[in-house]
Amino acid sequence: MDSPDSGSSMQDLDRRLQAAKKKHEPKRSADDSPRDMSGVGVGLRIAVDLVAGVAVGVGIGWGLDNWLETKPWFLLLFTILGFCAGMLNVYRTARQLEDKKSQADATTGPDGDTDNGGA
Repeated sequence: MDSPDSGSSMQDLDRRLQAAKKKHEPKRSADDSPRDMSGVGVGLRIAVDLVAGVAVGVGIGWGLDNWLETKPWFLLLFTILGFCAGMLNVYRTARQLEDKKSQADATTGPDGDTDNGGA
């Protein structure tokens, strides 16, 4: 049934298939990590940071007002502080994204070339 050449031809076929798979496999760079965010991910993160800051501030203010019977002063104060904390988180996220973009532009160039020389 099987000739002695059958095993070597199967190995040869397997080797050629592996080479073809490697040739057509998409190349991944070091920047292609799951930690990179899409536009939707960035937008959701910014929205959650802002809402979470305000929600935590409202919660702390409401709790202190009920405990100390000073309604609505702590609620107002901590709502404002929560909003400020949320805006600070949004600012940090924007700076982080801008730093990543500038690092990527420095390594690849603004037009996507890796030689950084213009011409």
